[in-house]
Amino acid sequence: MKSLHELTRKFLESLEIERNLSPYTIRNYRHYLDRLLEWLGDRQLTMEEVRKYRLHLSRYTDEKGSPLSIVTQSYYMIALRSFLKWLTRNDKEILPAERIELPKAESHRLTFLTREHVERLLSMPSISTPSGLRDKAILELLFSTGLRVSELVSVNRDQINFETKEFGIIGKGRKPRVVFLSERAALWVKRYLMVREDHWQPLFIRYSGREAGISSKEGQEMRFTVRGVQRVVEKYRRKAGLAQKITPHGLRHSFATDLLQAGAGLREVQEMLGHKNVSTTQIYTHVTNPQLRKVHEKFHSGNKL
Repeated sequence: MKSLHELTRKFLESLEIERNLSPYTIRNYRHYLDRLLEWLGDRQLTMEEVRKYRLHLSRYTDEKGSPLSIVTQSYYMIALRSFLKWLTRNDKEILPAERIELPKAESHRLTFLTREHVERLLSMPSISTPSGLRDKAILELLFSTGLRVSELVSVNRDQINFETKEFGIIGKGRKPRVVFLSERAALWVKRYLMVREDHWQPLFIRYSGREAGISSKEGQEMRFTVRGVQRVVEKYRRKAGLAQKITPHGLRHSFATDLLQAGAGLREVQEMLGHKNVSTTQIYTHVTNPQLRKVHEKFHSGNKL
């Protein structure tokens, strides 16, 4: 059998050709598998080595002393299982993928903002500067569309149809969908673009770093980054005095919660979020079903004073 390094290269190529995964996803698979192979060295991939590797991941700390989260450890095992399944399909004698168990997932608390807190957050950016207008447009667009942060930064200005207030996006798993702008989000994105003096493709650009004069014609190197958006949300969370931690993904949760609380159907929200399965969208129902609160108020003995 060819070396695991060579087989890994072919596996990553198959992710691109056969499964049409995004370059970002393939890059992550490469990182997870390269790290495994570096640790494994010349040893055979056996269940005992997998056990030792999982122990290595659980004990690992970075230069700041921070350990790997359970979720991140799971990503390493998911990448390994996918690789083993591919090897089996290609008639390679290898460890069965089904023997690889994932670490027990951490419980995640669904984090979202109330409508009042959303409004406070969205009112924080100063609109007297181009960067402030950009930040305002980013926050409005996140809450209006429920975009993942990686999807947001990939948007180009010519994608948006301001007449229909919608645009197409290629989301997770290369799945296309249409997202919709609220009247308010469309207004602020327009106002932001009006102060832009460039004709670069990215919808959102940086205002620090490299000088605009040496940027390429398309301005791709000036495209705002995922980390930049995360900093924007954290900046205005602090400015708004919100004790609750909120991230761009938290605004995605807030978008879904806002729709469901107003009476939108689960299937429709699933489509707008780009979830493959409705079961993923169902995480919101326990916080958005007003009937549950009515049942609790009516029947729980603690409410009978």
